[in-house]
Amino acid sequence: MLATIPLYSAGCELDTSAESFGFVRSSRDALNDPAELGRRLADDGYLYLPKFFDPSLVLAARVSITSRLAAEGSLDPAAPSIEAVARPDRKFSYRGDLARKNAAVERVVYGPELLGFYRDLFGEPVRHFDHTWFRAVSRGMGTTPHCDLVYMGRGTHQLLTCWIPYGDIPLEMGGIMVLEGSHRQTERLKSYLEVDVDAFCENNPRQVEKVKTNGGWSHPGFLSKNPASLRQKLGGRWLTAPDWSAGDFFTFGMTLVHGGLDNQTDRFRFSSDTRYQRASQPIDERWVGENPPANTLAGKRGRVC
Repeated sequence: MLATIPLYSAGCELDTSAESFGFVRSSRDALNDPAELGRRLADDGYLYLPKFFDPSLVLAARVSITSRLAAEGSLDPAAPSIEAVARPDRKFSYRGDLARKNAAVERVVYGPELLGFYRDLFGEPVRHFDHTWFRAVSRGMGTTPHCDLVYMGRGTHQLLTCWIPYGDIPLEMGGIMVLEGSHRQTERLKSYLEVDVDAFCENNPRQVEKVKTNGGWSHPGFLSKNPASLRQKLGGRWLTAPDWSAGDFFTFGMTLVHGGLDNQTDRFRFSSDTRYQRASQPIDERWVGENPPANTLAGKRGRVC
C-alpha cells in the first residue's frame, strides 16, 4: 500500500494498492529544458514542478486568504489563523471571491515566474484567463472526476491548467489527483469532451429553462461520481503527490481526467486553478475581461440541436 491511511475522493474509498494508485513524476530536473518538458507533457499529460516558486510568495498569498477567512468568522479563533483551522459549522469548497482583488494571489498566478514558464513551454508569447478559480476545501469535500475542456472549450483547446497549493498538503488533507494516461482516451471520451456546460438547445424547453432562464448547466460537468469505478472502467492509476508543498505547481491539458482527494482534517485546504495559452490563438470569452462573464447568464449560448 502506498498510503498508510484510507484515502477517499467524492466520498468513495480508493484502492491504494500499487496497481491502482501511485505518485506523479517530478519534472524539476527538466525545468530549464522546454523541449524535454514538452515531451513529458505529451507523454504523461501533466508536469509536476516541486519547489518552483519562492515559498514566501505563496505564503504571503496564504496570509491574505486566512486573514479574509478570519475576518468573516470562518476560522477557529483558538488556533493561529495561518493554520486555517475551520470552525465546525463552516463548510466550503469553491471560494472564488477569496482571489478577487487579491494582489498577493495575483502575484503568484500572474507574475513573471509563471508567465515566463508558459512562454518558454509554448515557445511564443502567452496570455492567461482573467478569471481565477480558488478553492478553500473543508473536511470531507472533494472534486468529482472531470476534464476541464467541458468548462472552457470555446477558444483554443491547447490550453493548460495550473494548479497551485497554498501551503503544505499531506495526503490526509487531499489535493489534486489525475488518472494516469487518461489524456490518451479522447476517442473513448469523445461525446463527453464535446460538452459545453453553458450551451443549451434552443428547441428543448427544459434546457432553455434550466440554462438560459435559471442560469444552470446543460450537463453536470463530471464524468462520474465514483472515482474508484471510473478508474476500473478507464484503466490507469489515480496519481497524486505524497505531499504538496508551498512553492509547488502542477500543470496539465484539457483532456486529462482529474479530481480531488477528500480532506480528512479540520483545516481548510487552499488551491487555485488558472489557465494559460498561446496569445496567438482564440480565447474563451467567458473567462476574460475586467469582469469575465464566467458561468453567468451572459456566458450561456443557445443552439439548435
